[in-house]
Amino acid sequence: MAVNSLSPAKSKKELARQLGVSRQSLYYKPKLPAKDLKLKNEFEKVMVKHKRYGHKRIADEMDINKKRILRVMKLFHLKPLRNRKPPFKLEDKNQTPMTIPNLMSETIIEEPRIAYASDFTYLPYFGKFIYLATIEDVFTREILGWEISTRHNTSLVSGALQNALQYYPASIFIHSDQGSEYRSKIYQALLKYFGIKPSMSQKASPWQNGKQESFYSEFKLELGHPEAYPTLGELVEAIAKQIHYYNHERIHTALRCPPAVFAAKFIKIQKNLIFPETSNIQSV
Repeated sequence: MAVNSLSPAKSKKELARQLGVSRQSLYYKPKLPAKDLKLKNEFEKVMVKHKRYGHKRIADEMDINKKRILRVMKLFHLKPLRNRKPPFKLEDKNQTPMTIPNLMSETIIEEPRIAYASDFTYLPYFGKFIYLATIEDVFTREILGWEISTRHNTSLVSGALQNALQYYPASIFIHSDQGSEYRSKIYQALLKYFGIKPSMSQKASPWQNGKQESFYSEFKLELGHPEAYPTLGELVEAIAKQIHYYNHERIHTALRCPPAVFAAKFIKIQKNLIFPETSNIQSV
């Protein structure tokens, strides 16, 4: 008599007995995978808007425990953008080092408008370069002013500073590298006019202006390739939107909130310290 090689189907009761569990547990569907999938879908939306966010900033954005976010990211192999290209740096060769000191290394910066940082970067655009110069408050990390040009010259960096000073007070000092744009007599005269002391990194020491270097590294990744914007006008609009996003929406890792939000909170705290609310005094 032939024997069927397949074992007969076992009843739920027999299967539960062999596994040493209750029969009801065989009907149980764990809720955690469904919750994880739902959470994955929710913070994928965050990752679309905030392409550079890691698990900590996603946790801050969603107000969820960062360990849970990290676990689900690992479960579904989700990672933020991490590809970085070595930054292109325009160097001024054969120039005598400036005697202007690095005030950043000598100053403890504990409030806004003490120190601004200035730098510029390039964006490749259909066979040429577009240059973006920015002014950043070292304490709040806000981008206060910016300028775009097809040339990297004194007008580029001066324009960024003047745009910042239309809306914000002059800082005590402003830091930059030793590029010819910042060494120029016109730029130095502009600083003197506004009563701003110059500060410069040592030659070939980009890390001494690290906050601006860091900003550009993240900014370029989040902006995307400039040639995705067919016209220069569209590129400029995208840059403006990206800077606004950085200031007002993107959680800064060091601040745990967007720079403009951090600045507003700090100013509010300062005002409360200077003008504390007084209790009502009953008239006699």
